[in-house]
Amino acid sequence: QVQLVESGGGLVQAGGSLRLSCAASGLTFSGFAMGWFRQAPGKEREFVAGISQSGASTRHADSVKGRFTISRDNAKNTVFLQMNSLKPEDTAVYYCAAKSRTIAPVVTAYEYWGQGTQVTVSS
Repeated sequence: QVQLVESGGGLVQAGGSLRLSCAASGLTFSGFAMGWFRQAPGKEREFVAGISQSGASTRHADSVKGRFTISRDNAKNTVFLQMNSLKPEDTAVYYCAAKSRTIAPVVTAYEYWGQGTQVTVSS
């Protein structure tokens, strides 16, 4: 069975940093583009960042560009999201997701999802 397991969430003060990890199993990791999404209560899940199969290409939402960086280590079947200069509006449950082939910034394009990890940024 495909499993995506996020970790690294927690409580941090505004301006601080967190590094999220997503460990994948049950799939050929290098065959999938990976994405990070987030969802606040009562809000739709939104795209945060995506990375191509090889890691050669990345895409970041305008709201996080310059602050967050997605990366992956295919040898370890893991994708990361380095989050710096965190703001209260970054508070959400963060999910990693996998899709065949190329990056897409939309929820419906992704086939597999992790359980999410809570990120809370205090002011």
